Amino acid sequence: MQANRPADKYSPLYFLASVGAGGLTVTFFMYLMFWVPHKGRPVPVFEDIFTALGTGSIGLQIAIAVALAGIATFVFLNIKYLVWNLKSFSAFRKTDAYETLKNSNAETTLLAMPLALAMSVNALFIVGLVFVPGLWSIVEYLFPFAMAAFLAIGIQALIYIGDFLGRVLTKGGVFDVTAHNSFAQMLPAFALSMIAVGFSAPAAMSTNSVVVGVSLVGSTFFGMASIIYGALALFTAFSSMLHYGTSKETAPTLLIVIPLMTVLGIMALRQSHGLHATFDAHVTAGETMVFLARLLTIQVLFGLMGLVVLARHGYWKSYVLGSETSPGSYALVCPGVALSVLTQFFVNAGLVQAGVVDKYSVVYWIVTAIAIAFQFAMVAMVFRLNKQHFGRATPQAVPAE
Repeated sequence: MQANRPADKYSPLYFLASVGAGGLTVTFFMYLMFWVPHKGRPVPVFEDIFTALGTGSIGLQIAIAVALAGIATFVFLNIKYLVWNLKSFSAFRKTDAYETLKNSNAETTLLAMPLALAMSVNALFIVGLVFVPGLWSIVEYLFPFAMAAFLAIGIQALIYIGDFLGRVLTKGGVFDVTAHNSFAQMLPAFALSMIAVGFSAPAAMSTNSVVVGVSLVGSTFFGMASIIYGALALFTAFSSMLHYGTSKETAPTLLIVIPLMTVLGIMALRQSHGLHATFDAHVTAGETMVFLARLLTIQVLFGLMGLVVLARHGYWKSYVLGSETSPGSYALVCPGVALSVLTQFFVNAGLVQAGVVDKYSVVYWIVTAIAIAFQFAMVAMVFRLNKQHFGRATPQAVPAE
């Protein structure tokens, strides 16, 4: 008898298992970001959090406890599946299947690796802020190392993209247009955007003008690269979808625009804060609210389109609730996480700051409840998918030799 799990047949798309867990870490940090007072700092740190634990209301204390437990749990899963993927990918590179992948449209799935690496760096930075006492006193020394890490990941991503484009743009007929009937080719744009948002963090947090300047320029480079690549991939893919229809197994990629908008939106907010605090460039609260509303509109529209296609294909019944498995199912986690995070920013950095809604009012909690609903739906999906793909193996008979 031989045991087999879906995850035993490796695909680079399994890096999305790590990405999804890292994204859920961010959703729990939103509780601390917007509900824990952190006067004089752009983000809450260990000292702010544990002061609030001792002096805050019972509701705040419960929220903090849930946030800390959520962050710890999903950072653990994020790193666990990152390590598993790195080991599996190392073995995968020595197989014929890797060479086949490298010479197909699916070569861009390799960008799931830098995407996961960038997400893990972001998640670990959250862990440092939340669980390490005194970190803020040395944070300025950490920013150059963080930017160096994102630069290294960015170079890796650009090398993968260069290999792919160099092959398909110099050898006619090697790119299968009939298989370009999804948004799978937007994965490189997603990876570049994750690098950009990480690169932009020092712009929002540092008080050193050189660090802020480097952060602004570096994040702009990777952010613009993401936008350009994403636009080209989106329009060419949509043309192919109209001609050939969509593929059932790759249908979740139709939702990739949703996390792309959230990540680029947070990058823009971080850059705006850095420009305001360091270079005296100002954006009004009303402008920020409208900016976030535009991003949410794009997310809702692409979300509705994606859900229609997924429903018509019967994707949920087959790959999420049924017995069929596909590593691409993990692509469904990122959109829900992204909607949760951007909704939190919309209500707190948009509606509240613009004076449209009072913080902790009935309307505030109604909108926030939507964000939390998306969050816990994705928590349930992550555990469901992990059980499907990484759970106990099913013994299968092996023919006698």
